[in-house]
Amino acid sequence: MTRLPIPACILIPLLLAGCATPQPAAPPAAPMFPRPGVGAPASLTCPSPAEISPTVPENLAPPSPGHLVRTDFSQLPHWDQGLSPATWNAFLESCTRLSQNTPWSSLCQQAISLGAFDALTMRQFFERAFDPWQVLNPDESAQGLITGYYEPLLQGSLTRTTVYRFPLYGPPPDLLTIDLGDLAPDLKGRHLRGRLVGNRVVPYFSRAEIELEDSPLTGHELLWVDDPIKLFFLQIQGSGVIQLQDGRRLHVGYADQNGHPFRSIARYLVQRGQLTLSQASMQGIEAWARAHPQDLQTLLNQNPSFVFFRLLPPDLPGPLGTLGVPLTGQASLAVDTQVIPLGAPVFLSTTWPGRNQPLDRLMMAQDTGGAIRGAVRADFFWGFGVEAEEAAGHMKQTGQLWLLYPRGVQPPTAH
Repeated sequence: MTRLPIPACILIPLLLAGCATPQPAAPPAAPMFPRPGVGAPASLTCPSPAEISPTVPENLAPPSPGHLVRTDFSQLPHWDQGLSPATWNAFLESCTRLSQNTPWSSLCQQAISLGAFDALTMRQFFERAFDPWQVLNPDESAQGLITGYYEPLLQGSLTRTTVYRFPLYGPPPDLLTIDLGDLAPDLKGRHLRGRLVGNRVVPYFSRAEIELEDSPLTGHELLWVDDPIKLFFLQIQGSGVIQLQDGRRLHVGYADQNGHPFRSIARYLVQRGQLTLSQASMQGIEAWARAHPQDLQTLLNQNPSFVFFRLLPPDLPGPLGTLGVPLTGQASLAVDTQVIPLGAPVFLSTTWPGRNQPLDRLMMAQDTGGAIRGAVRADFFWGFGVEAEEAAGHMKQTGQLWLLYPRGVQPPTAH
C-alpha cells in the first residue's frame, strides 16, 4: 500500500467518480483506521495545490456537521441509571490514549485513582469534571439514527479447500491512499483511493472485479471461510473472529478499503420489492440471500465497497476501534468525529431494538464508520455472540446524543 500526499492526487478528477471517502447510503460500515504511508512515486508529476484547488468538486466538501449546545446533567434522561462497570472500563481504555493530552491527563489520573467501579462515585466524578453538550443537527433537530454492530464468528481455514473457498484479503500493495487534507483544511480526514496504471491514478478494483473467479488480488489472501454471506457481513462489521478446524480462533480487523462508496443492499432489495422496510434487517437480508443463491453475487455486487483485513493480537478482549483500544460491548460507540472527538464520553438516549423501552447509557466514542456521517448519528457496539448479533441486526432506532467534555473547556468541534 502507498499513501500519497495531495500533490500527487489531483492528476485525477478520475477518482472523484468512485474513490472519494463516501457519505454512504445506509449503515453500518467498517471502522476506519489510520495507517502510515510513504511518499508519492517519483514518476508522477502534479500541478501545485494552488492550481488544483478549484478543481475539487463540491461534493467532496464535508457537509455541515451540526453543532454542540452546552447544557446540564438534569437534561440527560435517566442519567443516574446510565452508568455501568462496562462504561467505567471503557472510559479507562479511552484514557490509555487520551491521558497524555490536555485537558484529559489530570482527569484520567483522577479516574485511575478511583479504582473499581462504584455507581455513586462514578456519577459524582463525571458531574464534577465534565460539562454536557447536546449534539444538534444542522437544522437544530436533536433526533438522529442509531444503529448497531457486533463482532461475528465465522468458520475458516488457513488454506483453501472445497469447503473453505471464500477469501479474506489483506491490503493489496498497489492500493494508493491520497490525503485530501493536504489540499484544503476542510477536507481533513477525507481520502481518495486508487491504483497506478502507467503514470495515471485510476479507481481501485470494485467488489465485482475483486470477486471474479480470476481475481486481481489472488495471492493476497489472509485466510478462507465457508460462507460468502457471513463474509459480506464481516466486511460490514469491520472485525470478527475466525474459528479454525483445530479449534484456534483468529481475530481479524479492518485494515483498509477499496475507496468505492458503500451502497446498501437492504435498500436495493426494498426498491426491487424483494423485502419490505420492516423485513430489511440483517437477519431478513440473510434469509433472502439463502433463499436465492443464484442471485447472491448480483446482490453483493450492488455494494462496490470492499474491505481488506489484518490479523489482530490473539489476546485482545475485543476488536480494535479507530481510537486504537479494544471496544467494550454495550459501552463503545462509533461516531462522526467532525462533531464528537474520539475517546470522549457520550450519553446516548434511545430505545432497545425490537421493543419500545428506553435505552439510556453513558458510552465512549471509540470508533468510526464509513456510514456514520452526521451529527446525531451513532453505531452501538453490542459485543460478541448470538445475542449481540440479534440486537445489532435489528437496531435502527432514533436517539439523542450528549457529548461530555472536560469542565470549562470548549470542545474543538463546538461552533
